[in-house]
Amino acid sequence: MQVNKFFSSGFFKRDFFINKISRFVLISFLAIALFFVLLINYSTSSIDKRNVNVVVDIPTGSGFLKITEILNQAGLIKNRVFFYSLAIMKRATRSIRSGEYEFNTSLTPIAIIDKLLRGEIKIHKVVIREDLSVREIATVLMNEKLINKENFLELAGDKEFLESLGIEADSIEGYLFPDTYFFDRSMSTRQIMKIMVNQFWKKVTPEMIKKAEEMKLDIHQLVTFASIIGKESSCDAEKNMISAVFHNRLKKKMRLQSDPTAVYDLDNFGGKILRSHLRRKSPYNTYLIRGLPPGPIANPGLSSLKAVLYPAPVKHLYFVSKNNGSHFFSASLMEHIKAVNRYRCINNESIRQLNVSQQK
Repeated sequence: MQVNKFFSSGFFKRDFFINKISRFVLISFLAIALFFVLLINYSTSSIDKRNVNVVVDIPTGSGFLKITEILNQAGLIKNRVFFYSLAIMKRATRSIRSGEYEFNTSLTPIAIIDKLLRGEIKIHKVVIREDLSVREIATVLMNEKLINKENFLELAGDKEFLESLGIEADSIEGYLFPDTYFFDRSMSTRQIMKIMVNQFWKKVTPEMIKKAEEMKLDIHQLVTFASIIGKESSCDAEKNMISAVFHNRLKKKMRLQSDPTAVYDLDNFGGKILRSHLRRKSPYNTYLIRGLPPGPIANPGLSSLKAVLYPAPVKHLYFVSKNNGSHFFSASLMEHIKAVNRYRCINNESIRQLNVSQQK
């Protein structure tokens, strides 16, 4: 009778319930422990040991689910549950910067999340050579998929944009400083152009501007002059000599007669400059106009800019290519004609035409 009362009592029921809870807690603990063991193993194991680079682009405004889908499609997520769990633990669900990322498949999932958190977007090293035109620079940047070329060329002549950059001209030509740059694809076309122009203003010092003013050249004329020197020669050692020739010709009211100016405004020009080019009507053609053209014909480097300010102390008025990257300089027309005959092997009729042209 007493035993039956014991078994029917609440004490026995409570004890049974407690045992059941204990088993549930134990199983849950073991399950959680197993989950974390598997999670740790997942987080510290390579995605793929083939050692392949994968580039992904995370658009601006992408949510975490969209980001994981992009990573999954790129083959960088092998277990979404574990990846989500890692991201939550790292507080990464709202802290990922948009942009272009490059991952190696040998990375671990936790390394991928850390890279996303640090915003280590892919950087593109771009070398802008001296004396490229605006169109040529736009092509270089477009090939790296950094800009929209049409937008770039439109901004190149946007007066409001140019004024914001401190450029008092109709075009950005001449002010995109040639240098090595490190851009990323999250940058806008405006940002990239601004960085290049800012580099120009860093390199062109107030002392250089003052020196130009002493020579009665404003900043735009300085850049225009330098662009012609740069297009005539890539040899820094002789740029001061070329500068002297052009300075001397300007003082004597002679035309500059620089071949590159005659073809500057021709679309997609390439190849040899012909006599027909030298006769074509263009506001830039210094075979027809007197003085400097209305603006730069390229984006000159520092050596060309300095060459304008410090011409060699010579009386030369002419130069001709020696076909080896350097030039022969002459002070008289007859000496120049002999040099042309020597280095270009032109016939008597060509010499006669040159003689007439140089005396105009």
